[in-house]
Amino acid sequence: MFAYKTLKSGTDIRGVASEGGGAPINLTDEVVERIAAGFLVWCEKHLDKCAEGLKIAVGHDSRISADRIAAALFRTFTTYGASVYDCGLASTPSMFMAVLELPCDCSVQITASHHPFFRNGLKFFTPAGGLDSPDISEILEYAQNGAAPKETDNGTLVPVDYMSKYADNLREMIRKGVNAEDYAHPLAGFKIVVDAGNGAGGFYANDVLKPLGADITGSQFLEPDGRFPNHIPNPENEEAMASACAATVKAGADLGVIFDTDVDRGGAVDSRGEEINRNRLVAIASAIALEGNPGGTIVTDSITSDGLKTYIEQTLGGKHHRFKRGYKNVINEAVRLNNEGVNCPLAIETSGHAALRENYFLDDGAYLVTKIIIKAAQLRREGKSLDSLIADLKEAKEEKELRFPITAEDFRPYGEDTIAALESYAKAHNWDIAPDNREGIRISFPENDGDGWFLLRMSVHDPILPLNIESNSVGGVRVLAEKLLKFFDEVKPENVDYAALKGFLEK
Repeated sequence: MFAYKTLKSGTDIRGVASEGGGAPINLTDEVVERIAAGFLVWCEKHLDKCAEGLKIAVGHDSRISADRIAAALFRTFTTYGASVYDCGLASTPSMFMAVLELPCDCSVQITASHHPFFRNGLKFFTPAGGLDSPDISEILEYAQNGAAPKETDNGTLVPVDYMSKYADNLREMIRKGVNAEDYAHPLAGFKIVVDAGNGAGGFYANDVLKPLGADITGSQFLEPDGRFPNHIPNPENEEAMASACAATVKAGADLGVIFDTDVDRGGAVDSRGEEINRNRLVAIASAIALEGNPGGTIVTDSITSDGLKTYIEQTLGGKHHRFKRGYKNVINEAVRLNNEGVNCPLAIETSGHAALRENYFLDDGAYLVTKIIIKAAQLRREGKSLDSLIADLKEAKEEKELRFPITAEDFRPYGEDTIAALESYAKAHNWDIAPDNREGIRISFPENDGDGWFLLRMSVHDPILPLNIESNSVGGVRVLAEKLLKFFDEVKPENVDYAALKGFLEK
């Protein structure tokens, strides 16, 4: 029997939905229908509402399997009496906002984020936000057992154009934020290139920026195409970011914008074609979020740079709280801190997932980019650029990420033992262990001995030990890698393949 739990990917459901990827399809119509029924059972339990009459919005990104999966959801939800709003092509963040603004009881987004075209998946929202990992496990258990509400077959399906309302909200946000003399056209004189990667983000150029007076000439890959023929829609992907940078320079634009497939992540490019991504993106988002929140805390994932911490705490006067990788981990930590009375306006992962408290701690790439555009317009009035905002950010000279497979089936204990062994080794060698380790172990080294840090941690989901190394000096990454290789060669952690480290040093 098919194991539904294999479809779990953190807080999402993901599987193979189309041919062409060399793997058998496991997100079949039957599987989707059982998951949909399981979700209704979950709703009855946690929302305290009967499936009959439940209002559910459904949207999807541009993937080629979207229509098939949507049809399976529609069939199931209406069979059990739900009222379904078909939102069509939509961004993932818009599907949370639809819950609040349509309004409805919950929503489902059909997406697999930046994953290859043949994969797809499901994300679920209620008014409280996106479902968390235990919720996904519960839904999949219901699906495994064939649990379902009582059939009524009197549900309804109605097409709804919520994305127009969502785009209108962003336009009004820019109008208010810029407050230009020509209020209706606050971006007149701005040239902004949008790279949507053939995902769901093309609306941002045509429905948000252009009506506000922005020149979007040079924007690319705005048309949805679920095979992603030009590049992977992913701001973390080097090829995708290089394409956006080149398009920005070619157009002579003031700013470039790039989204992932479902627009829950975004990145930017300055007028010189330099990417505003990873630590630079976190820095700009932090500067914006701390306006009106003096001394506030910024929660990031664990691999942010030492230079970023200095920038947040010394330049901006805030506090930097590193936490575990995984955008939901970062968001949940920010919510927890706020609930404890800590002023925490932003949770952001270096992948580009950014969630502002003012926006329900929703990771929304379009919202983040909108905040950046507003700030760019404000700075322009002062004769400044976004670069001036992060002039004091010290950036690393070198960085490297390596991944070490754990070969045992029950992999987590071996990974944890390796991290514990590294901690003991570091103490024995008087290495500087970071005082705020909340994931794995991060160790820093002085200017004359590598001038940087490395972090070894467990992957959120996979049998992998990712290693991140960063140095403020040319050649420093190699120095730090050699220290770590000595540890591995001496300790020889069981079932951990560190060949990638040897291979890097042999180049």
